[in-house]
Amino acid sequence: MVALPPTRRDSTVENYHGTPVADPYRWLEDEKSTETQAWVEGQHAVARAYLDQLPALSALKERYTELYNYPKFSAPHKYGDRYYFSKNSGLQNQAVVYKQSTFDGEARLVLDPNTLSPDGTISLTNQAFSHDGTLMAYGTSQSGSDWQDIHIRQVDTGKDYDEVIHWCKFSGIAWHHDNSGFFYNRLPDPGTVPEEDQSKFSKVYWHLLNTPQSEDELIFERPEAKELSFTPFITDDGKYLFLTVWNGTDPNNRLYYREVESTTPFVRLLDEADASYELIGNDGPIFYLQTNLNAPKGRIIAIDSAHPERENWRELIAEQDDVIAFAQIVHQQFVITYLHDAHHQIKLYAKKGTLLQELVLPTLGSVIDLSGEPDGDELFITFTSYLYPSTVFRYEFASNTLQPLRPSQVQFDPSAYETTQVFYPSKDGTRIPMFLTHKKGLVLDANNPVLIYGYGGFDISMTPGFGISPLLWIEHGGIYAVANLRGGNEYGEAWHEAGMLEKKQNVFDDFIAAAEWLIEQKYTQASRVAIMGGSNGGLLVAACLVQRPDLYGAVICRVPVIDMLRYHRFTVGRYWIGEYGDAEHNPDQFAFMYAYSPLHNVRPDIHYPPTLIMTADTDDRVVPAHARKFAATLQAAQTGPAPILLRVEMKAGHGMGKPTAKIIEEEADILAFLFKTFGMK
Repeated sequence: MVALPPTRRDSTVENYHGTPVADPYRWLEDEKSTETQAWVEGQHAVARAYLDQLPALSALKERYTELYNYPKFSAPHKYGDRYYFSKNSGLQNQAVVYKQSTFDGEARLVLDPNTLSPDGTISLTNQAFSHDGTLMAYGTSQSGSDWQDIHIRQVDTGKDYDEVIHWCKFSGIAWHHDNSGFFYNRLPDPGTVPEEDQSKFSKVYWHLLNTPQSEDELIFERPEAKELSFTPFITDDGKYLFLTVWNGTDPNNRLYYREVESTTPFVRLLDEADASYELIGNDGPIFYLQTNLNAPKGRIIAIDSAHPERENWRELIAEQDDVIAFAQIVHQQFVITYLHDAHHQIKLYAKKGTLLQELVLPTLGSVIDLSGEPDGDELFITFTSYLYPSTVFRYEFASNTLQPLRPSQVQFDPSAYETTQVFYPSKDGTRIPMFLTHKKGLVLDANNPVLIYGYGGFDISMTPGFGISPLLWIEHGGIYAVANLRGGNEYGEAWHEAGMLEKKQNVFDDFIAAAEWLIEQKYTQASRVAIMGGSNGGLLVAACLVQRPDLYGAVICRVPVIDMLRYHRFTVGRYWIGEYGDAEHNPDQFAFMYAYSPLHNVRPDIHYPPTLIMTADTDDRVVPAHARKFAATLQAAQTGPAPILLRVEMKAGHGMGKPTAKIIEEEADILAFLFKTFGMK
């Protein structure tokens, strides 16, 4: 057993609707206290000492670096007569933004974020180009924080304007087509509202170019509804300013609009928050939307803003068996990406709703980016799968051809491996899809090491994607499994709702059933099963660990949500109440949240499997207090010899914008931990 520093327990108890709940490690929530900082340093030192002596670590880091070292491109996006794209030459900490006039022309540097910090910990969070492509507003984040500062660059000169826009988080940027400035949303200055309201009171401002932020004009706010947030965007014709109105992670939203040049109140076009609505384009006053109103798998409708009553809505593309993942208008056609059993298909439709054709994609996989102009004659598609590196394709409407724009140069031969899709029954009989990737000719001798990944929440679908860690895992004989749990959007809003609030246990049951099925089918055995997840997926693996410690040989729990009774009190935790519930104020929700909350269901005197809990010191989305309290609780309960380690990444956040150097170190640690646990070489 690993020798751990002592951890103080105190007598903190809180009463939840008549139920006393002990919280002996609440003091670890105070990240500024010297006691907490000393405890974290001690824990990380123990974890580092264990990880640094793992025999496979050096070789894994070297091979990971070798595999990761290939050029990676984003799809081009066209603004004016310029194509903009990002490229990482291989091992750069951050991808670099370039522009091109033609694809065989010279790529010119626009912005290199690697120059913003020596260690790559300042990253780009968003980019918004003016309509003609001559100006760029870009957000920067430090050490993975969700907070961003917005800067403005003259693309051709490479010079930035003096002003910097502060206090932005999850912000949209909408350029006026005359380049005079842009609309954006921001949160209050710290200190002007109570700390618990820092992520509330969203406001939309107009920023006039070359003026200080203090002179920005307030465009819209709803202080009487402080939970609502507003993201501005302007239609492609430059005529309408829209606000997407959202409340945390609730997929149901609202849409308001007015003409860009108007100062009249916004028209609340859709204000019921009864479904999701996404504007995908317009023909003058006719607005085209993707919605799941009365269609859990999605449909396309047209609303005439002159006659917006619901009885006047026109359905152009009806709900189908497969879910609409996303849609847009390119070449005056609807380009719709559907989810079919958790992988993507692209179909083209005429504006009146007639199916024109389906584009044939390279294999079972995912579309991770689409770009094209409403009147353009080309469509760019970034496609990927478990054995198919992210590749940009160009589709030409005139010739009806789909060709790779920039073929991948990864140094990996996929021919010896395969991905298959299986379906297995969950506890209640629900049919769950799962992708398995492994060497061809796999022998079902119940002895293969398996790494199962899952998420199961927030309407997010786990579609196939290329990653270096899975490649290393399967290179050494492992099986990489991704289970498409309820709580995602693989089969529409009903699938999401079946894994949220009082039905959250379904997600854990789905994940537990994945391991049980793989064992029953002789792929593996419990001692050879590892599970991994991050954020909401960290909650997933933590809950499954405490519910079924006998089922797993190792657990990787990354930036997890753990304390389900207090999560909403920290940073943007309140955004998730629609997904998880509010145990503090709702007795019924307390009952089901307390029943699965990992922190409160760790049992003493259990032999827990080797567990690596991972967090980051500046994670301001899922605060590291979750991981700290879970590590302390699990370590105190552990009676077996397996290590329970807390790894703390410094100068890093929830994962966004993490530099390549940190990614390689982190992934090598995970793989070395698993290789040691399972005796892999």
